[in-house]
Amino acid sequence: MPHDRPLINSSVPHSSRIWNYWLGGKDCYEIDRQVGDAIRAANPQIVDIARAQRAFLRRTVTDLAAEAGLRQFLDIGTGLPTLDNTHEVAQRVAREARIVYVDHDPIVLAHASALLSSAPEGATDFIAADLRDPDTIVEGAARTLDLTRPVGLMLLGITAHVPDDSVYGIVARLLDALPSGSHLVLCDSTEVYRPEAMRTMVEQWNEASDNPRVNRSPEGLARFFDGLELLEPGLVPVARWRAERGGADEPWDVDCFGAVARKP
Repeated sequence: MPHDRPLINSSVPHSSRIWNYWLGGKDCYEIDRQVGDAIRAANPQIVDIARAQRAFLRRTVTDLAAEAGLRQFLDIGTGLPTLDNTHEVAQRVAREARIVYVDHDPIVLAHASALLSSAPEGATDFIAADLRDPDTIVEGAARTLDLTRPVGLMLLGITAHVPDDSVYGIVARLLDALPSGSHLVLCDSTEVYRPEAMRTMVEQWNEASDNPRVNRSPEGLARFFDGLELLEPGLVPVARWRAERGGADEPWDVDCFGAVARKP
């Protein structure tokens, strides 16, 4: 985070606060609501994407804790605390689970106490850092996590904020620091089902924000998993990942694709 950035800048929208607004939260400013409403007007599916992504987090963390036996998670770009944070989901399965959260938004840091309410058998920590600085993240995570044991690396909706191909090297650096048996959980926005609306969303966001983002194709997202062992059902819309069909009005094909993969 640049040293000359105000502690909390209420005049510039931020993705974590807009996401919180779309999920029904109150931790946002008027500029976040304005931009969030404009994006939703142009792309009504964005709220469906936000909810589907949160459900994807619940299912993936539950599966990794219950089926793969993971007891450590590194959640980068966690955003503001909301219902079913990573530590809450993981510690329902295993109270001894340890979780490190990472975000560069000062308002998330201000609310970090809600992310640190660990079960006494486990632990949580928060690192104020940017995805673009993986070495700082790894160094900080090692204070709470045992990096000789498998870790679930959570990158939900965050890689879009590194618009160029340097993002692949960043994710590879993070994975390099984790041992065999670790898992990558990653999802981000696409332009498969409603391409015009998704492009408009990005254009509006980039005009209003100092933290630009980009949509990637499913092929572009698949590159993050090169060299890893994809879990079934592979790279799919997040609402389809190991989910049972809900009500008739529940979104199924959303422009956010995700997958889970194991590091050999």
